Amino acid sequence: MAAILAERRHGFGFVTPLLVVMLAAFNLPILYMLALGFWSKQGGFTTEHYAALLDAPIYLRVLANTLRVSVVAMLVNIAIGYPLAYWMRGLSPRAQFIALACVITPFWISVLVRTYAWIVVLGNNGMVNRLLQWTGLTDSPVSFLYNELGVMIGMANVLLPFLVLPLFAAMLRIDDRLMQAAASMGAPPSTIFLKVFLPLTLPALASGALLVFILCLGFYVTPAILGGGKVPMISNLLDFLINQIPRWEQASALSTLLLIVTLLIFAAYRALDRKVGA
Repeated sequence: MAAILAERRHGFGFVTPLLVVMLAAFNLPILYMLALGFWSKQGGFTTEHYAALLDAPIYLRVLANTLRVSVVAMLVNIAIGYPLAYWMRGLSPRAQFIALACVITPFWISVLVRTYAWIVVLGNNGMVNRLLQWTGLTDSPVSFLYNELGVMIGMANVLLPFLVLPLFAAMLRIDDRLMQAAASMGAPPSTIFLKVFLPLTLPALASGALLVFILCLGFYVTPAILGGGKVPMISNLLDFLINQIPRWEQASALSTLLLIVTLLIFAAYRALDRKVGA
């Protein structure tokens, strides 16, 4: 027993520097941000910065708009990502490798570059509008940019791999003999999918959707560029409060509110997951 304890203490000594770095680099800034929201300019404890969030409805409207845009972007990712992962599962190993490479390749390109690329594609003189006018579907350019539609398209493009990759991995782990057993009992393909395959992929789908949703809440580059300042998101409002006014205490209170909302959503997901798993 003494030897085991000594070995554990020896191992903890190797881990301690990493823990100190994580504490200094991640935990302390978050604690400082939380404390700043309760600090007054006179140097005392106050809750006036949180009261200001309720007195100025603009903050709550921006939060509600951020949640709404994030939910829609998440649903778009689900609508595109689930069929894509399901299609990839049915490919040959060589074709799966090629499809997986196409999904992963955007990770090698800067988010800023990909966002500006959408301006080239969706702009008034972009490829999409030129194609629509050439085919006669529209007489004038369609406004894809500098509105919520452009922001959602850009966010869906950036975050799609975060849903497809874990979902595809979960689908590969499903034993084909389960579907074969259902088919041998006379179940049609639609029933096999709805009663066997879909329930087995729901945990991975829920986890991926939650990850996409949380990432959407803190998106900055895509809403700033494709929204053109016309789509209010919390990240853009925080940039305004920090770099242009500046009002660090108010930004801290708003960041804390966003953190609380995110933790509540994650807690609700965990509670639902445990309930379903039980």
